[in-house]
Amino acid sequence: MDFLAGCIGGAAGVLVGHPFDTVKVRLQVQNVDKPLYRGTYHCFQSIVRQESMFGLYKGIGSPMMGLTFINAIVFGVQGNAMRYLGQDTPMNQFLAGAAAGAIQCVICCPMELAKTRMQMQGTGEKKSKRKLYKNSLDCLVRIYKREGLLGVNRGMVTTLIRETPGFGVYFLSYDVLTRSIGCEPNDPFMIPKLLFAGGMSGIVSWLSTYPVDVIKSRLQADGVGGVYQYSSIADCVRQSVRREGLRVFTRGLTSTLLRAFPVNAATFATVTLVLMYARGSEEPKDCEPAPPEAAHHTQLQKQSQATSL
Repeated sequence: MDFLAGCIGGAAGVLVGHPFDTVKVRLQVQNVDKPLYRGTYHCFQSIVRQESMFGLYKGIGSPMMGLTFINAIVFGVQGNAMRYLGQDTPMNQFLAGAAAGAIQCVICCPMELAKTRMQMQGTGEKKSKRKLYKNSLDCLVRIYKREGLLGVNRGMVTTLIRETPGFGVYFLSYDVLTRSIGCEPNDPFMIPKLLFAGGMSGIVSWLSTYPVDVIKSRLQADGVGGVYQYSSIADCVRQSVRREGLRVFTRGLTSTLLRAFPVNAATFATVTLVLMYARGSEEPKDCEPAPPEAAHHTQLQKQSQATSL
């Protein structure tokens, strides 16, 4: 039931946060010499005006498709890692989260590749004149036929560099926050506290790895139309910094941080409601801050993984 709740909560998070993600990707990969967007708000406004509201949801099929598999991997790896490590400590939360983040890249990288390509398709067009990809699955199939497994896993190294510490920082900050603010089953403010802790943890984890995400997005968007601009990660970093300076590593950061909190809030609220309904309980018995109740606290950590990044 925790797995099902996490999947539903994760889906709610995707629906809430995907428009912000589309804006982030557009800002990260736009041509600096001929920029289409002046900033986050202008990008939102332009996409809606030129491509309708549906333009903000381009590529949503890919994260929706990969959601179940990613949650299954993350839940299993994090839970087993915590059992193997034995103690529920902040450092162990970091290590377990990092392990889960690294392993789920097998699904995450191709999923984000398709999402990025779909988000870039038909930029500035209300109705695309020529669609290169019909949907996310068609996108991956076409990339595989043209470039093989290496093409489908384009950006895997940068995804690993982002996800491994990113998940670790998320679980570490979430654990520290929930212990600091207190989280008791009888506390009438328990759910707001969980929402706050999850949202802030998401923001902290994004800040810790955002420069890597910019490079990952550029590498995965590279090659659309058969034209490749970057030969490697180092080449992408070198060209980006030479042309745009260090500010390149903050492109799209505003929309990412705006997205992080509501995504985590939507996921936590959905997970809590699903669990309360399924268990027929008036109070969700999910959070206990101190060691004799460490098992319950670990259970909440598992549920919160659907909110990650």
